[in-house]
Amino acid sequence: MSDPELIDDEDPAPAAETLEARIDLSGVRLDKALAEAFPDLSRARLQALLAEGAVRRDGVVLTGGSAKAQPGLYRVDLPPVAPAAPQPQVLPLAVLYEDADLIVIDKPAGMAAHPAPGTPDGTLVNALLARCGDSLSGIGGVARPGIVHRLDKDTSGVMVAAKSDRAHQGLSALFATHDIERTYIALTRGAPTPLQGRIETRIGRSTADRKKMAVLKTGGREAITDYRVQRTFGEPARAGGAPLAARVACTLQTGRTHQIRVHLSSKGAPILGDPVYGSGSPAPPVRAALAEVGLTRQALHAAVLGFVHPITGAPLRFETDPPADMAALEILLSTL
Repeated sequence: MSDPELIDDEDPAPAAETLEARIDLSGVRLDKALAEAFPDLSRARLQALLAEGAVRRDGVVLTGGSAKAQPGLYRVDLPPVAPAAPQPQVLPLAVLYEDADLIVIDKPAGMAAHPAPGTPDGTLVNALLARCGDSLSGIGGVARPGIVHRLDKDTSGVMVAAKSDRAHQGLSALFATHDIERTYIALTRGAPTPLQGRIETRIGRSTADRKKMAVLKTGGREAITDYRVQRTFGEPARAGGAPLAARVACTLQTGRTHQIRVHLSSKGAPILGDPVYGSGSPAPPVRAALAEVGLTRQALHAAVLGFVHPITGAPLRFETDPPADMAALEILLSTL
C-alpha cells in the first residue's frame, strides 16, 4: 500500500543510490521533466518517489508531480532493493485477540513490523507467517503480508494485522478515514505546555536530513495529535519552569511517520530515550534514572487501539500497560 496514512511510525529507509541531473526546463509538469532527465525511471515510478519524499531540487524535498518544473539540480534517492520473501519464524507473540479475519498483538519493543534493510528477519511478519500461514492477507505485498499499519521497531504496543483480504481492505479504510482510536503513552523530558491541548502542524521529511521527519511550514501532510499530561515528575528548576519529566497520553487524529515523536519534540518535551528526536539532555536525576533502568529506546507505548471489526461490525477495543522498562522508569521518576 502506498498511502502514508497506513504506514505510521516507520523509520525512513536509507537510499541505496542517488541519481543526479540538472534540469533547465521551466513550466513543464515536474513528473514529465523528471522522466526526460532520468530515462531509466518510468513516470509512474517517479511519481511514487515524489510521494515518498525521495526527490529534491537544490536540496529542497519535492512532493507534487503535477507542479511545474523549475531549473535546478535534481537528486532522486532510490530505495534499497526489496528484500526476499520473508520466511516463517516461530517467535513469541502476545496475542490479544484472533479470529478468522484479523489478529491483534501487543508488539514488544525491538521487533520490527516487517523485514527491511538491516532487519532481514525476527520481525512481526516472520512471526505471523509461522502462526497464521497462508491465511495471512496478501494485500500488503510479498514483504508485508497482513500489515495494515506499523509501529516503529522500538515502539511497543497494540497492533492489528489482517488475515483476510476483506479485513485488510476494511481496516485500511478505517485508518484512511481516521475511524480508529489510537492512544499512546510517552515519558517526556519536561512537559508540553499547556498541560492539555492539540498539536496541529504539517509533517514531512526534513530538508536537512531525509532520514528524519520534521514540522514543515509548507508541504508535508496535515498532522494532528491531542495530548494530555497525566502526571509530572520532579520540581521545576525555577518558578514557573517545567517539571523534570512527565507522562503524556497522546491520541492520534492522523497517522504520520514519527508523528508523536516529532510533535512532542516540537513542544520542547521530547520523548525520553529517543535517539533521533530527543534533542537536549534531561536533568541529571532523569539521566540517572534512564541509566539505572537501561532504557535505550524512545519511551513510547501504543496503549490503546479501538476499531469496529471490518467484517462482523463488532466494536473492539484493546488496552495494554507500558512494558517493564517504561514501568520501571516511571517508578524511578516518581521518586524525584
